[in-house]
Amino acid sequence: MRVTKEQAAQNRQHILTAATQLFREHGIHATGVDAITKEAGLTHGSLYSQFGSKEAIAAAAVRFAVKRSQHLWQRAAERQRGTKAFRSIVERYLSRKHRDEPGQGCVIAALATDIARQPHSVRDAFTEELAGVFDLLAQLVHGDDSSRRYDDAIAAFAGMTGALVLARAVNDETLSERILQATAKRVAQPAKVRGSTRPTRRIR
Repeated sequence: MRVTKEQAAQNRQHILTAATQLFREHGIHATGVDAITKEAGLTHGSLYSQFGSKEAIAAAAVRFAVKRSQHLWQRAAERQRGTKAFRSIVERYLSRKHRDEPGQGCVIAALATDIARQPHSVRDAFTEELAGVFDLLAQLVHGDDSSRRYDDAIAAFAGMTGALVLARAVNDETLSERILQATAKRVAQPAKVRGSTRPTRRIR
């Protein structure tokens, strides 16, 4: 029986949803096509007719997952402007809930080290989507200089992803919470006033 365009679109959605969850939980290398089709409730034929290879699935899954996160952040930016939206994003990102749900969380934090060992097509997708994350966050951080805001966005997100990775890795709950809270406090606070001429006290 011929698959309709609507059914094909639904199948694609099911495959990407299943793949992103499994990749985040187990890594790309450790997740086979069998596991993806089983989780999606589809056949191998359906999967390969949509993507052709696991590499293509991985690239599409990265784009799919990051764009979903960006969509949620865009909604936060629409509800709250500027630094308030940025603070809300940081606090949700560095929360216990996000830490404890890697299968539903940030694909960048979950797969960054895995991506470095992937083929060019997967790394290209990751790089392009990560740049989009920086662009979005740069619109929300404090400051008038666009280049400086972009750098601040890079530094902030690097701190956020690193903190999430460490908080998940340690087996000390108190330390894990402290990693999240300490990073959130420092990343989410408004940037220092630019161009201040007040001298800083040198520590001898």
